[in-house]
Amino acid sequence: MTISVVIPAYNEEMYLGTCLQSIVDHKNSEVIEVIVVDNASTDETATIAKNFPGVRVVHEPTKGTGPARQRSLSEARGTLLAFIDADTNIGPGWCETVTEIFAQDPAIVGASGPYDYFDLPSWQRALIWFYWRFLVIPFSFITGPVVIGGNFIAKKSALQAIGGFDTGISFYGDDTNIARRLKSVGTMRFDLRLLVRSSGRRLAEEGILRTGFRYVINYLSQSLLRRSVTRHYTDVR
Repeated sequence: MTISVVIPAYNEEMYLGTCLQSIVDHKNSEVIEVIVVDNASTDETATIAKNFPGVRVVHEPTKGTGPARQRSLSEARGTLLAFIDADTNIGPGWCETVTEIFAQDPAIVGASGPYDYFDLPSWQRALIWFYWRFLVIPFSFITGPVVIGGNFIAKKSALQAIGGFDTGISFYGDDTNIARRLKSVGTMRFDLRLLVRSSGRRLAEEGILRTGFRYVINYLSQSLLRRSVTRHYTDVR
């Protein structure tokens, strides 16, 4: 079992270095490569990535998480592809947990875990802690598996079997789309141990209730209607 860590990045010069350092500090022997998909950046994203030994930069000119992740399917060498966002940091034990989850059950094709937003006020972080444990997990038994786009892992063979990512989805609902489609070829797992620390900049700028509503409504729309309802999004940088 080998892991390719894939990081789509659009103008992420502020956060990417910390993200890559967290991988350098905590990766295990199964991580055979780290790929930064420079997604039409106009800043120093690619330069920062190239300063880290062993990090490979791939350029994808079509902007969007879908095209960036789809590009990685033809580039990555690992049997598992671990997707994290450029403003996200893994911690001790994350890679070991990934290996354990996929080793314990051959039927598992995808796994995901929650965020801890390191730059939000403590009361908001507490609210989100409650959300992951007492809303997301119980609700997923009714509507289907949950994938967090900036913190999920999938078997490369499973992604290839379903045709990869839907590049027509601009932003909202892309994670639910891939979760629903991966479930058609195997078992999905949401594991609280796969916690990563991420920036809450979108929640802070657009409002936690407004952003939360958009995520929930597109989760339900993708789960039940097979489509997203929110077509446009704002780059928060």
